[in-house]
Amino acid sequence: MTTISRRALLTTAGASLAAAAIRPTAAATSDRIRLAVLGLGSQGRHHALSFARHPHCEVAALCDVDPERLERVRAELPNPEAVRATTDYRRILDDATIDAVSIATPDHWHTKLALHALEAGKHVYVEKPCSHTIEEARLLMQAAASSGKCVQHGTHSRGSSGIREGVDYLRQGHLGTVRVAKAINQQLRRPIGRAEVENPPAGVDYDMWLGPAPEHPFTRNRWHYNWHWFWDYGCGDIANDGIHQLDQILWALDLGIPNAISGSGGQLFYDDDHETPDTQTITFEYDRCHVIYEMRLWTDYPLEGHDNGVVFYCDGGTIAFGREGCFATPIGEAPRKVGGGAAFDENAHNFVDAVVANDPRLLLSPIDAGAVASAICHMGNIVTRTGCRAVHVDPTTWRFDNDAANALWGRAYRTGYELPKV
Repeated sequence: MTTISRRALLTTAGASLAAAAIRPTAAATSDRIRLAVLGLGSQGRHHALSFARHPHCEVAALCDVDPERLERVRAELPNPEAVRATTDYRRILDDATIDAVSIATPDHWHTKLALHALEAGKHVYVEKPCSHTIEEARLLMQAAASSGKCVQHGTHSRGSSGIREGVDYLRQGHLGTVRVAKAINQQLRRPIGRAEVENPPAGVDYDMWLGPAPEHPFTRNRWHYNWHWFWDYGCGDIANDGIHQLDQILWALDLGIPNAISGSGGQLFYDDDHETPDTQTITFEYDRCHVIYEMRLWTDYPLEGHDNGVVFYCDGGTIAFGREGCFATPIGEAPRKVGGGAAFDENAHNFVDAVVANDPRLLLSPIDAGAVASAICHMGNIVTRTGCRAVHVDPTTWRFDNDAANALWGRAYRTGYELPKV
């Protein structure tokens, strides 16, 4: 089954964003753009340094609610004295000299910031997952289509020349038809313990950090990075790391929303503040193949001989994508390398090139694909959280045949932090 088209989505969603509702922005006046990075954790820092390496991109502004992170990353840039630093994202969006923003905040802020940025006429690079819910993924895809802006998703394998080589080899049919593809997420993520309630760090606007999420007292486990493991802010490791492997499968096999999802998950290892699972096994059913996601966050060894990556099980052998590259193993033969590994810089730099050209068609990891990849991760979590084991999906609306599952399709927003109505 292929991904629903933009035109079909706009028709069935029934509330399309009018292009006139998106404010125009001054296009880049030369072959150089001015970009701001919102969110400066490890990934946001990586964004800032990577974009700064592009000869046609100036990292002109940074934003984070943590002043320490803000100053630390600014000091690492090649032009720190010229970089504007702020703890309020609205100061960035109000700046007409900023052409594009890169969003690397906690997940629960991704869609809200991306929609505000499009409303302000900015191009957007948004980290994975692009949304915190299925509903948000559809809204963002719809907004991008109406805006005409470049919206790139942080599933950076699509921008990596090495992975493209592996995809091309697979699509050429050297090993025949793919019947099953498995996304493997195995690694050792150590327990986080239990954290006591305390005051937020000095200078931090914790209410702003919470944003759309429900009010909750500050603890260190709900703060830097560990927020991934709480449903109010993150989406677990399926949408943090597993999304890369799942997206490689969607891309290589030209898949969209599945017909059905089954599976389960839970905590077999953690006994701490974690809410999200450490173990998860999900099957996505398509017309011509099955996609399996296996997650083990307590292993310090390869799973079935593979590291984090993807294995395509074909009639004539296997093709595996991993950290060391892409390898084909025909039946009875030794593995041979058919592609390289993933590289973030190529995806980020492709975004800059598309913005300079003001042409979303140049994007290698467009939000259409990112919305689907994010949505299927949310679907896997919904099956896990509801315990409903199996659900069918309407490929047009992306809704389920199960009331409990549909109850997690969207979310409520805290007063003052609702999504923009554009």
